[in-house]
Amino acid sequence: MRKLIACVLLLLMSVPAWAAAPETEEQKALYALGVHMARQLSVFNLSAGEFEFVKDGMMDVAAGKKPLAEPEAYGQSINALAQSRMQAAVKKHKEAGASFLEKEAAVQGAKKTASGLIFRELRAGSGAMPKASDTVKVHYAGTFIDGNEFDSSLRRGEPAEFPLGQVIPCWTEGVAMMKAGGKARLVCPSDIAYGDEGRPPVIPGGATLVFEVELLEVKAPVKPAEKPETTPKTGKKK
Repeated sequence: MRKLIACVLLLLMSVPAWAAAPETEEQKALYALGVHMARQLSVFNLSAGEFEFVKDGMMDVAAGKKPLAEPEAYGQSINALAQSRMQAAVKKHKEAGASFLEKEAAVQGAKKTASGLIFRELRAGSGAMPKASDTVKVHYAGTFIDGNEFDSSLRRGEPAEFPLGQVIPCWTEGVAMMKAGGKARLVCPSDIAYGDEGRPPVIPGGATLVFEVELLEVKAPVKPAEKPETTPKTGKKK
């Protein structure tokens, strides 16, 4: 994969700046690879000036020049830089999240639980309330605190279905507070969402997440078929 990315980087750097927008499927695939690589670099939170150094390294390799700094020699430095930038980003996201959570908790109708979840009912349901062992069918939209959407079953046009006990703690707790047919807003601190690690490249570490969830259906777990009860000595059916 690394070799493929390196080859594509060289190809992209050789394309003139005036190149037209991608039209063919192959061109779109190459463009998508460029987007993917840019997102992988996002953990470094590069400034415009810093990105110029990255671009210079790519251009030198593309031109066949001897690199001024070899990756093998600077591997530890690259890892240390990534770690320090990610830690700084986590701190920044948590600080922004704390302010957002405080405002959300003050909204009329909001309930803050012991875990830090902020739950607000948007529409009351009248059906069953799920347990962690149940499977739920939902429509949802997930956004960051700035309102930018990162995931949506509505956009895909298909509800999501999953065991409630096998998702992030915020969902396990929050959806269990709903009744089928209802809709709620869940504001999830990073500690009960994806933590300091996040879910790169989509969800950064330390991010507070917001979900609007519509609980469509609750399905109880399927029980294994019961065996006929027998008497201890004879083994005959009662």
